Amino acid sequence: MSDEIEKAPSTQPATTGETAGVRRGMFGTQGSGDTSGYGGLVAPIVFPGQAERPYGGWFDLVADSLDGLLESVVIHRGEITFHVARGNLREALQKLRDEQRFEFCAGVSGVHFPDETGRELHAVYSLLSMTHNRRIRVETTTPDSDRHLPSCVAIYPTLDWHEREAWDFFGLLFDGHPALTRIQMPDDWPGHPQRKDYPLGGIPVEYKGGTVPPPDQRRSYN
Repeated sequence: MSDEIEKAPSTQPATTGETAGVRRGMFGTQGSGDTSGYGGLVAPIVFPGQAERPYGGWFDLVADSLDGLLESVVIHRGEITFHVARGNLREALQKLRDEQRFEFCAGVSGVHFPDETGRELHAVYSLLSMTHNRRIRVETTTPDSDRHLPSCVAIYPTLDWHEREAWDFFGLLFDGHPALTRIQMPDDWPGHPQRKDYPLGGIPVEYKGGTVPPPDQRRSYN
C-alpha cells in the first residue's frame, strides 16, 4: 500500500456556504471572563457549501453506495464529508465498512454549534480504507434538546472509548454503548467542558504545592 492517501480529482468549484453564527472572542464562550486577549475578535462561522454531482473520481462511487441515506455531500480542500441523518448513521457506516472497504474508524469527534438551531451538536466520524488507501468523513447532528445517537461500537470497536469521550466532553448520548461513562473527567464532574456554553472558570489546580488559579481569576487582557 502506498503511503500517500488517494485523492479524487474534484470537479467542484468553490462554493459559499451558509453562516451558522458568529464567534466572539477566541473560543466563543459566553458568561465568563475572557483571559485570552482576543475579547474583541468577531468572526462569522461559515460552513462550506453543498457539492453537486459529479463529485469526481471515486467520490461518486462511494456516494452511490449510500444512495437514499445522504442528506448532503460537502467537498472542501479536496476532502469529502458525507452528511447523514442520525437515524441512518448505523446503516451508512455498515455499508461503508462492508461494501467500500473502509475497515478502520479513527474515532468520533463532537462539535458544538449553539447558534445552529435544531442541529447544535455534531458527531464527525473519520474513516480510512486500508484496502484502497482512501479517507472520508461521515457527519451527523442532533438537537441539544435530544442528544441521542446510536452507538456504532458493534461496527467499529475502536469507537468504544471515543464515544465515551464525546459523551464526557459534549454530552452526546450513544444509545447501546456497552458502558457509557466518563473517560477523562471524574464521574461526578458537572457539565461537559468542551461545549461552547461551558464557563471558562474552573477549579484551582495544584502542581507539587504550586497553585494555578482558574482562568476567570487570572489577569485580564481586555
